[in-house]
Amino acid sequence: MLRRGFLSVRTGLTDDDVRKSAAALAVRALELPELAHARSVAAYVSVGSEPGTLALLDALHARGVRVLLPVLLPDNDLDWGPYEGAGSLAPVRHGARMALLEPVGDRLGPEAVSGADVVLLPGLAVDGRGMRLGRGGGSYDRVLARLERSGADPALVVLLYDTEVVELVPAEAHDRPVHAVVTPSGVRRFR
Repeated sequence: MLRRGFLSVRTGLTDDDVRKSAAALAVRALELPELAHARSVAAYVSVGSEPGTLALLDALHARGVRVLLPVLLPDNDLDWGPYEGAGSLAPVRHGARMALLEPVGDRLGPEAVSGADVVLLPGLAVDGRGMRLGRGGGSYDRVLARLERSGADPALVVLLYDTEVVELVPAEAHDRPVHAVVTPSGVRRFR
């Protein structure tokens, strides 16, 4: 029910709202020291009314950062491929879901995320503890577990709208907190 509420608010955003938020989000995210020094960033391509990521992906790529984007596997796990600019993306439909933009190049394997300095995570909300509410598919829970098993310790950053930073979201034993949230109006860090 909580997820539906956040998705309903997003659905009410205009294209102009999403566009303006994406530009502000890119500016704020690029100010992060973690991204300023990153050689490799695992990110994602926003869909629909999600906080926009394409401007941020292009800016990172232009800086010479290796940007990895997810490729959804049939079991909801994620493989990764390199982002080489907007022309390197193609729409892919996964069942009844809306088409996702995925990289068309080489597949690097699910473990490729372990080499990222920063992992940008999608979400619907984050709370004061840094606990992220995802969409419920478990793809990024697998990514976070994989990072933990490998001993990798990238900065974990969720990209959201300002209204999606809330007091408390439900958390389960397997959930892991993020280090920071970036919204169009600023950055909030968690311990």
